[in-house]
Amino acid sequence: MKVAIVHYWLVGMRGGEKVLECLCELYPEADIFTLVVDRGKLSPTLLKHRITTSFLQKIGGKRFYQKMLPLMPQALEAFDLSGYDLILSSEAGPAKGIIPPPDSVHICYCHSPMRYIWDLYPQYYRKAGWLARLAMRLTSSWLRAWDVTTSARVDHFIANSSFVAKRIEKFYRREAAVIHPPVDVSRFEPADTPEDYYLCAGQITPYKRIDVAIEACTRLNKRLVIIGSGATREMKRQAGPTITFLDKVDDEAMARHFRNCRALLFPGVEDFGIVPLEVMASGRPVLAYRRGGAVETVVENQTGMFFNEQTAESLMDVIGRFEARLDSFNPAAIRQHAQGWTREIFKERLQSFIASQLGKAA
Repeated sequence: MKVAIVHYWLVGMRGGEKVLECLCELYPEADIFTLVVDRGKLSPTLLKHRITTSFLQKIGGKRFYQKMLPLMPQALEAFDLSGYDLILSSEAGPAKGIIPPPDSVHICYCHSPMRYIWDLYPQYYRKAGWLARLAMRLTSSWLRAWDVTTSARVDHFIANSSFVAKRIEKFYRREAAVIHPPVDVSRFEPADTPEDYYLCAGQITPYKRIDVAIEACTRLNKRLVIIGSGATREMKRQAGPTITFLDKVDDEAMARHFRNCRALLFPGVEDFGIVPLEVMASGRPVLAYRRGGAVETVVENQTGMFFNEQTAESLMDVIGRFEARLDSFNPAAIRQHAQGWTREIFKERLQSFIASQLGKAA
């Protein structure tokens, strides 16, 4: 069986690329197709595979790929996938838009329908240059129509959470199986005694609402460490003396902060959210906004707590309730909970699903 794996772009090793690694481990002979690639930022697992890029690699590549969204449909449809029996698309950008051979099976693992042409369109392009804003005004309606139309090129959808499955049904009117993405639990371990600070971690973008955590901890005079690039001047002006910005850190430092923090603050709405599970694998609880993927991974009053409004006041309230019952959160039990999302479990569930769909198509 000849297998093609289509991934939106390969310019780093984040959650989507961890899923891609598992696909490559399941299909070691598969070929990878992607819009653009930065080989210097890929893992050895991915580099073992033949990687084919689109014409976008030559006209802007890894530096300007985000500004070439209107060209991505044409770039994807130009891939020649003839001769492949199984096509696995890894979708958070427009990867599912390839044209599959008529006798192939196309399964899409969807991290989310493209946020930047649907619900978060204004946030992504408000601060872009005038030319990018003009291009999106002229093409956004067409891109949404193309995104919906190409959902018909997929035989079976897999969503990375029930939250995303609802988005797939909303935008594409398609059902999706739910298989949560993997977490490398073995990288993390609990600390004997955590330190007295809260944590936010991950790339800082508007929808993650780090501003809510900054305001809450500033008003409560609580220490907050923020790890991730993208902090704006406005955020730093808002932050009081108890707020520390660390930008990017290496994996070792990140793991150290995960196990040493008092708790992770998670005020955004994520489609799934790998960081909360990595923190739980480190034995620490998560204080999360009650929406999105966190609802599927955090067990209230056992591995964390929820707040119901995306405001500083609501987060301040849950911090107070959390600190009143600190001793009730057991690091070993929290870590045990995170064991349900290992790479091995993910690969078993994914392989079983793919096998069942291939069997139906035979």
